[in-house]
Amino acid sequence: MRAGRMTAAQRRALDELGDRYLLRFEGGGVDLDRLFGRAAPRTVEVGFGAGDALIALAGSEPARDFLGIEVYPTGVGRLLAGCHEAGLENVRVAMADALDVLERWLAPSSVEEVLVWFPDPWPKKRHHKRRLVQSRFAWLVHRVLQPGGRLHLATDWEPYAEHMLEVLEAHPGFSNCAAPGRFMPRPERRRETRFERRGRGRGHRVFDLAWRAVASEASE
Repeated sequence: MRAGRMTAAQRRALDELGDRYLLRFEGGGVDLDRLFGRAAPRTVEVGFGAGDALIALAGSEPARDFLGIEVYPTGVGRLLAGCHEAGLENVRVAMADALDVLERWLAPSSVEEVLVWFPDPWPKKRHHKRRLVQSRFAWLVHRVLQPGGRLHLATDWEPYAEHMLEVLEAHPGFSNCAAPGRFMPRPERRRETRFERRGRGRGHRVFDLAWRAVASEASE
């Protein structure tokens, strides 16, 4: 975990708002109904970065609960400050490794949706093993998704988009919402992020992919 260069406001948000928003894992799994104080549809965003998209989604969909996962304290501090300013009650944050959260913190079939928007593409071939979207990640996402739940990914790095297609289409528990081997248009609820704007400014095409969780013999 790299701390980065935190502003005073981000540090203050972590110190003063951590008890309100940060998820503490003490083993044995997390009871999301107890965490949020209600039963509701749940979305997990993996790697929310600065948190702008997550804050916008949570503000526009108050009947849905959102769990953000991010390891960088700078982004977490900014998100907490933004949630507090917006008065959001339907956001919680796990400042931890995403694979660990998906494997040990969350119960099977406990969320309706997982979002992965503009993860680090690790473009150099020797770094491809560091990419988030790999076979293990796909299995862990399928584990926490409810039947019919959705995994939505977006990237502006075409080789990574092709890699995502390959990984998810090899999983027996996912069905491509567009069609086998196809991408989908950007849904309106995915607002443009600063990473997306930067990519478009460099002439990159943006790829959206969506997958529906279905039952598979290997996952039963």
